[in-house]
Amino acid sequence: MYKLLIRPILFWFDPEEVHHFSFRFIQFISKIPFVSTLLKALYEVKDTRLEREVFGLKFKNPVGLAAGFDKDAKLYRELSHFGFGFIEIGTLTPKPQDGNPKKRLFRLKEDSAIINRMGFNNGGVDAAVLRLMKNKGILIGGNIGKNKVTENENATSDYLICFEALFDYVDYFVVNVSSPNTPNLRALQDKAPLTALLQTLQNTNLSKPKQKPILLKIAPDLTEEQLIDIIDIVNETQIAGVIATNTTISREGLQSENKTETGGLSGKPLTKRSTEVIRFLSEKSNKAFPIIGVGGIHSAEDALEKLDAGASLVQLYTGFIYEGPNLVKEINRAILKKS
Repeated sequence: MYKLLIRPILFWFDPEEVHHFSFRFIQFISKIPFVSTLLKALYEVKDTRLEREVFGLKFKNPVGLAAGFDKDAKLYRELSHFGFGFIEIGTLTPKPQDGNPKKRLFRLKEDSAIINRMGFNNGGVDAAVLRLMKNKGILIGGNIGKNKVTENENATSDYLICFEALFDYVDYFVVNVSSPNTPNLRALQDKAPLTALLQTLQNTNLSKPKQKPILLKIAPDLTEEQLIDIIDIVNETQIAGVIATNTTISREGLQSENKTETGGLSGKPLTKRSTEVIRFLSEKSNKAFPIIGVGGIHSAEDALEKLDAGASLVQLYTGFIYEGPNLVKEINRAILKKS
């Protein structure tokens, strides 16, 4: 029903406005008695064979919602009813910021893709914490970044502020230095600054009575040499793992008229490359650390390919928008069928 009826109607309207409308609609219907129970019945797949223990955390299933969808932790409880095993909120920054000027979100329907140049628009980490205080049992990842006005040499302080604020309210952290939509952010992926940033966060983490897993989210546009550097950095800093991958700046093979828009590209054009990155990291590191696979998952087969390539878990974003919530159930059922 989603692809035949709901999606065509939603796709008539501006994508950012549809996003906000969808949030309000899901919040509204979830307040109706028994709707949450109905959604769970429709989309949840409960089976102990789906459970995964990764970087010390127990996931009820390996399919999560990627960061960027629920930036401000406003809808994580309602979204969990669609069968996700975990929800990643953010990217959050220390101070609220509006992000880049609109229009900044574009559908590429012919390519089953999205280009965004949102620019870490969020209400700030403190506002998100107030909402996360109400969490009851949903496994949450906290994706953190720096404010646009913060120079790269001072970026570590922004990440530390977010890390400290969220520490008691998320189950794992994701360090986002790979978004193409904040000026010069990707320069933090270079070996020296990235090692320093992650080591500082890890040192803070180790000073806590109980540590939280820290993951690094990387771009799909890294060269093999840079990916080898990532493996070295993970081994040196002893962070928990990697999320592969963020959006791409490549526009190769696109058909849609919006293909010239600047920003990060997600969706089907990223399927192959993100899987290649997962396989490279897994093989070259000898499976030394867990990988969360994300990028271009529009079918159960796409998810299985990423798991076969070396991912321990997968996340959806653009595929969830194009294919609808049934995709979560299809992936979990496919995993069970293969087990």
